[in-house]
Amino acid sequence: ENPYVGLVSRLRAAWLSGRTRSLEYRMAQLEALGRFLEEKKQDILEATALDMRKPPFEAEFSEVLLCKNELNEALNNLSRWMKDKHVDKNLATQLDSAFIRKDPYGVVLIIGPWNYPIYLLLVPLIGAIAAGNCVIIKPSELTKNSEKLMEEVLPQYLDKDCFAVVTAGVEETTRLLENKFDYIFFTGDSPSGGRIIMTAAAKHLTPVTLELGGKNPCYVSDTCDVQNVARRVAWGRFFNAGQTCIAPDYVLCSVEMQEKLMPALREAITEFYGSEPRNSPDFARIVGDEQFKRVQALLSSGRVAIGGQTDEKERYIAPTVLVDVKPSHPAMQEEIFGPILLIITVANMDEAIDFINSRERPLVIYAFSSDNKVVNQVLERTSSGGFCGNDTLMHVTLTSLPFGGIGSSGLGMCHGQFTFDTFTHHRGCLQRGTGLEPINTLRYPPYSTHKMGLIRTATSIKRRGECFLL
Repeated sequence: ENPYVGLVSRLRAAWLSGRTRSLEYRMAQLEALGRFLEEKKQDILEATALDMRKPPFEAEFSEVLLCKNELNEALNNLSRWMKDKHVDKNLATQLDSAFIRKDPYGVVLIIGPWNYPIYLLLVPLIGAIAAGNCVIIKPSELTKNSEKLMEEVLPQYLDKDCFAVVTAGVEETTRLLENKFDYIFFTGDSPSGGRIIMTAAAKHLTPVTLELGGKNPCYVSDTCDVQNVARRVAWGRFFNAGQTCIAPDYVLCSVEMQEKLMPALREAITEFYGSEPRNSPDFARIVGDEQFKRVQALLSSGRVAIGGQTDEKERYIAPTVLVDVKPSHPAMQEEIFGPILLIITVANMDEAIDFINSRERPLVIYAFSSDNKVVNQVLERTSSGGFCGNDTLMHVTLTSLPFGGIGSSGLGMCHGQFTFDTFTHHRGCLQRGTGLEPINTLRYPPYSTHKMGLIRTATSIKRRGECFLL
């Protein structure tokens, strides 16, 4: 028998009992999650440092602070989010009640990634709790210390009948996915992982959100503040040693801009990490040996213009910039997910846009220019999960913006109310009175042309300025 049947059944029984539905219950669980983040902050910083030498500043910002923002957004607004939304009615239903009820899905599964092992697990969890679901969360097995923290400590804060942490490798996760869930939220780093989840979900017709990855382009126009662009791009690319799904993957710029950008990028890297980034306390390491070898192999694409040093024992890859990169090179065939920035030269903005549109749609597109018209052109003529003009990464700090992919970079969205809505079934409801039956005879047989005229008047949505003759 499937090893997870009992666990899923126990959570389903708890959900069917109605335990998770009240505002008070949801708020209490969210408050408990807040205590976990507050009381175990140091444990989180230590676990992520052990897993990938994540700098304390980066860990606190990305794993703790952003989670607290999501949590406070939910706590501040949950009573409003949960309320029935009353909707417009036609003439026939004027005396009735028509509304959207915000129902939880039921028992949901959240599968987290390794690159932000706390944040990318807790953000969907916050939304799932807020929406009134029972939840199984599965942290990544690649970040062992963070996984252990989630498994051993998080359950001490949450209701064990409604929330569970499962630790599992690929084989066990496959067995877990055989169970019927009411929703699956998966964050991974490739479309192939998304296909596995969708295939498993299809057997039970389970809806999914897939937060995947993609090669995020960054267009830099000839009119910009080169020093500022270099700092913002370098920060976005080398934060967490490049292991960020929304990091700028490659820069598209003119040959003239590349010549200006190279010294500015070199200067920014030195300013951030010193002349020897290996010794900087502010630069992370690659998460595992397999990932190190994969990223190291990509250094053969094009020519190393900055960095390129590696240390397999330390899983260290220096902040690196590659030039003379061709679309056919290995580094352009997959998401880099490491501290390597590619530069591809184009003649102009139109060529950059054509290049972006010839490839799979990315998780985010970046555009830098001191001319807003250029930034807006890139926005209007491309398609991606998100967009950020004149900076990198910062769009995900806003709980008011949806975060998610499109096409091969994912489907569905999260952050703030968008996560609540993701884990909520919007149930269309009409409650009618039991009287006034003579009005209903208009829709009953025997039918007539006169009845159709009355029904048309009572139920049609009219264009403004249009009228019907009975």
